[in-house]
Amino acid sequence: MKEVNKEYDAKMRKTIDVIISDFASVRAGRANAAVLDKITVDYYGAPTPLNQVAAISSPDPRSLMIQPWDSTLLKAIEKAIQTSDLGINPQNDGRVIRLAFPQLTEERRKELSKQVKKYGENGKVAIRNIRRDAMEKFKAMEKKSEITEDDRKDYEKELQDLTDKRCKEIDALTAKKEAELMAV
Repeated sequence: MKEVNKEYDAKMRKTIDVIISDFASVRAGRANAAVLDKITVDYYGAPTPLNQVAAISSPDPRSLMIQPWDSTLLKAIEKAIQTSDLGINPQNDGRVIRLAFPQLTEERRKELSKQVKKYGENGKVAIRNIRRDAMEKFKAMEKKSEITEDDRKDYEKELQDLTDKRCKEIDALTAKKEAELMAV
């Protein structure tokens, strides 16, 4: 790979990392602490990620237990979970919050599958935007006579191959997550 495209490859890899974290936040058939990663709690006036103010454990495959380090946060955590798009009612016993994950209905699986496809499409758009920005930079470099037309075409071809590879990677990740969602 040419040195000039390494920067864009790194950006594309970061995009894929974001997609992987987005996919982890979509709950499948089991309880997974990653579904709480995007939930923030108002902690002394600052929105703070839930995993930074509480211990999260999974006592069994269908439930999560959240034990805040500061018991005054119980109500704030409960409210944050209720207002999230998680679709689960928290049970607060005064010490810990329990989340019971029911079996996913067919309708909910389809909704989550659409959400996964949307994350995948957004990722591919981000990859193509990185490609577009790089192409503009290459054209500007050619205009300033920093590179030749042949160099620009070589860079663009390599970048297109890289874009295709990353988009296929996103497609594979999306298909894998959809299969996980649809498994009963």
